[in-house]
Formats: sequence, structure tokens, C-alpha cells
Amino acid sequence: MKMRAQAGGRHLSGAERILPQPLLPQQAETLARRALFHSRGVPEQVVLKIEKIEPEKIVVLDALAVSEIRAASVTEAWQALENLLREEGFTAEHILTLFRETYPMRGAMLLDTETFGRWEPDFQRGIRVTGMDALDSALQTTESGKNAFREALVLATKTAHAPGIVGEICVSDDPGYVTGYFASRRRGYVRISPLKEVGDENGGRLFLYHGSAEEVALCLDYLEHQLVQVRNIPSLPDSPPPNRWERLRSTLETIRTKGLYRQIPEMESAPTHHIWFQQRPHIMLASNNYLDLAHHPEVEKLVQEVAAEWGTGSGGSRLTTGTSPWHTRLETSLSQWQKTESALLFNTGYMANVGVLSTLCGPDDTIFSDELNHASIIDGCRLSKAKIVVYRHGDLDDLERKIRQEKPSRGLVVSDGVFSMDGDVLLLPEWLKICEKYGLFSMVDDAHALGVLGETGRGSAEHWQTAQPDISVGTLSKTLGSEGGFVCGKELLIDFLRNRARSFIFSTALSALSVAAAWKALEILQREPWRVRKLRENVHFFCRELQNAGISVQSESAIVPILIGDERQAVSSSQQLLQKGVYLSAIRYPTVAHGKARLRAALSSAHSQEALQQAATAIAEILRPLKPL
Repeated sequence: MKMRAQAGGRHLSGAERILPQPLLPQQAETLARRALFHSRGVPEQVVLKIEKIEPEKIVVLDALAVSEIRAASVTEAWQALENLLREEGFTAEHILTLFRETYPMRGAMLLDTETFGRWEPDFQRGIRVTGMDALDSALQTTESGKNAFREALVLATKTAHAPGIVGEICVSDDPGYVTGYFASRRRGYVRISPLKEVGDENGGRLFLYHGSAEEVALCLDYLEHQLVQVRNIPSLPDSPPPNRWERLRSTLETIRTKGLYRQIPEMESAPTHHIWFQQRPHIMLASNNYLDLAHHPEVEKLVQEVAAEWGTGSGGSRLTTGTSPWHTRLETSLSQWQKTESALLFNTGYMANVGVLSTLCGPDDTIFSDELNHASIIDGCRLSKAKIVVYRHGDLDDLERKIRQEKPSRGLVVSDGVFSMDGDVLLLPEWLKICEKYGLFSMVDDAHALGVLGETGRGSAEHWQTAQPDISVGTLSKTLGSEGGFVCGKELLIDFLRNRARSFIFSTALSALSVAAAWKALEILQREPWRVRKLRENVHFFCRELQNAGISVQSESAIVPILIGDERQAVSSSQQLLQKGVYLSAIRYPTVAHGKARLRAALSSAHSQEALQQAATAIAEILRPLKPL
């Protein structure tokens, strides 16, 4: 019996059993269950094939002897495999380089150890070893129908007895299985772990062949057609209990080697347009305090007064402990500012996105999400358990095409208003038309648009002169210089969230200090719209200075991305800029895709043109030799 499962033309799972006819129904159910619940995804097609075979055609082999190498990290595990190959007399480095070429292959590579030529008839497909099982598989099968160690040992034992095969290297493509092996008749079966990180779907298989060209046909025939059952399969070798901390240490080591390690820098002053860091002044280009309202004298004065009356904490959830007048006042001001019926405060913008998406959508909904949406939107989509359809960034034709394909009975379309890593702006009018045309909720996260877009800083709707989307999400922590998030929309929406959104219901409320600070900052923003114009002027000036220096940049918002590509170069550039008195963060995976690392400048209305010119000159001096993207 053979099982194969695939999705989108991609192989997901496969298994074989050699067993008596009476056991077929039970094993068919087991293998079907295994196909349907696999870590690589949900199959679109599952094939069960049953073939009648003659018992006398089966060769019974004793399992290879088993040993184990447990390394402290992925790097050390690969070094152990390399050392083992050298001990066996192979050219280890070249073989392992070729092994990585097997990752996209469906089967195994057959590599000549003398010439390093390949013997597979089809280089893309590779060789599939079939017709094998453990002698006692029907008695040993787990509920899931899979025992990775036993199945790998069966395959390795058969392969090791094929004519001309002198060794095998294998790493599973199962993202949850990090153990690989080297096997040969002489050395036995050597389990090696971890050869990859958990979640890595890369994996491959390579057979080492030593023989004549004429004997290759015999080898291929044995691998693909000879029926084999393996007996005397041992239990896993005894090993010490796993070090529960080792996975963390190993993962951090890998992060360091890839230039992705993060540390939290400690500031020596507040994050305004200039800061003290490492005992010297720096131009701050990494703060979202876009209008410098976090340190406005009126804000600071009001906070002192509120602290004297209301203290520093709220005491509990607003639904159980009650709320302060400041919370109510700010929600009213926010809804009036955004020209909506009502508003609701959340503890963070992240919690606002998570709360809305997981409350409004469920398994019967479809969410259409821009591929570059913020992580809080992505996480909210996942928590909702709705069907998630990702459309190409800013591609409204692709969005509409996918809506037509899905034909959702109900759902939601969600996008950033200003995308936090690229600084580009959603084409709101056309986007809203699509949402309305198909009867889908429209949701925009305007965290980086408020105080930045529009003549008075009201955000995306003012910028495009359109009505607000059904759901407008914002934050108090950027332009308004405080902390917290909020949602604006119809009273019906806000009432629904107030009663159902878990991230609101089960969170201790923001302190009156934070809420009053945001309220005052909003009041200042509305009476001093020149701050928005000054921010826009600073962005245009900074971009022009960089462009004149040969650095290709552009921005419609307060975010100016300077693309570099390589993660290590981005980190090195950021560190060099610190030495020149410019604090500018390196943004790397997983915040952006691999190979898309960048310096992300966030500007303030309070920056002087002299400071921006100084920063642009320093950036150009460091980046010009790198030829940034």
C-alpha cells in the first residue's frame, strides 16, 4: 500500500506498507489520517494505491546498527557530519555543497564519489526509493501512522544494500523533524541532530555511488523496484535527557551568525529629535515621535496635574473597575477628529488590531490582507481563525481578482494606511471602492499616517479626501507621543468591540496619565497644523539631500527607507553611523524579508535642516561604497 499527498503540485507526505491483506482497511485509515494532518500543510489530493505482491519476491534484511550524534547547535551538527564523511574517506566539503542542491528535488541525488558526476536519469525528479517496510510495521504503527526513526532506518537499510551504494546523507523536509543521518553498510546508521532549525522545510537526500557506469542500472533497479522488509529494528539509542535550554542557545547562535541578533540600547535622554546615547549627542532618526509632542510643555504640565489627582495606575479593566473622565474625553475627541460616530481605547495599537480582527472575523469569514501589513495585523488574522488570503503589496487588481476567486459570503479587507517599513501610502479611494463593491468590511491601520498625512494630519482619509473606512485603527504612541491604541467607527462597531474584544475586556486600562497626555497632544495638533507641514518639508529636504549624494530614496510619509539588502551590511552601517553621531536603526528579518535589510529613517517636525543635512552626508559617506539597492 502506497500513500502520496500533495498540494499545489508540491509533495507533502508519503508512506508505504507491506502487509497481509486483512490489515489493509486499518492501515488505509491510518495512512489517510497521516496524509490529512501533516505539518507541511493541508493536502489537495491524497492517493492510496494498493498492489498485490508475491511474498517470495521480498528480500528480508537485518537493520543497520544504530548510533547517534547529538550536537549543541545546527552548526556543530553539520561539522560532525563533515567530520564523519572525512573519516569514511569522502571529499566532505564538496559533497555537502552538492547535497544542498537536493533541497528542491522530489527524490534523491545519485552522486559518483570518483567523478562527482550525477547518475539520476532525471535531475529534477531524482531517484525515489520504493517497495520497503519494517517486518513488524503493522504491530508498531503509531496513531498518526508515522514513526520517523523506524521509517528512516528502513529506507537507509535498503539503500545501503543496493549495488554500488557506499553511503547516504539525508535531512528530512518535515519542518518539525530536525534529525538527519549518514548511513552505510560499513558504518551503520548514524543519527545526527539538529541539522536544521524547527520550522525549516528544507531537506534532501544524496546517495554516494562507487562503481562502474554499467552497474548503475542494477543500482537503480534495486532502489526503485526491489521489495524489502527490514527486521530487528532497535529502539532509539539511549541518550541523556535533553538540555531544555540548549535549543534557545543554539537558536541565538544561529541568529548571531546571520546578522539578526538584537539587543536593547539604553538611552541617556528622552527620544526626541536629538538624544544622548553612549555618553555623546546623536541626531535621532529612529523615533516615531513625529511631531515632537511627547515633550511639549503643555503636555508635561497636564500630566503632572493628572498624576496628583489620579495617580499612576488605573487599577483594572475599565469594565470592572470603571473608567476615568480622561478616557471618555479622549475617545470623544478621537471620534470627532476622525469624523466617526465613536471610538474605543486599547492598551496598544497592536492590541487594537488583534482585538478587531479576532472579534469581527471567525472560521466562516475571509480576510484579504496586504502582504506587507504590520505584524499586529498578521497576528490578528491568525487569531481570528478566518481564511486568510494575502494579496500582492498595493496591487488592487490582484486584490479584486482574489476576491472574485474566493467569492466570500462575508469578510474583511485590511491594510496599513502608511506601510511602516517602506513608508508608501495605500491608494485609499480605489481600495475602498473594491471593499464596498463586494460588501466587505474595510479596515485601515493609520498608525503611521496620523499627524503625517493630510493638510491637518488627520490621516489617510484627509490625504485622499475620502470618507473613513469602516474601521480606522490608530495609535497614541507615535504622533501623539503617549502610549496606547484606538479604534474609530460606527457606534455599532464600538459597542460590539466593547462587549466582545478580548484584548480590551481582559486588559488593565491605560493610566489616566497616558490618556490625558494623548488628549493634550491631540488638542495641540489640531490648533497647530503647521507641525504637519514642517514634517513634510523635512522629509522632502532629507530625501533631496540623499538623492543629491547619490542615495536613491523616496517617501510620501515620515518614513524614509534606505535599502541595503544584506543583513550584516545593514547592521554594520548602523554601527558606523553611531560613530558619526547619527542614530539610525538597521531593520532586518523577520521585520522585513530576507535580503531586504535597510536603514529606516523616521523624521520629526522638530529636526532642523542643518541636522538633516549632517545626517544625510554621514549616510552617503558610509553607504556609497556599498551601492545600496
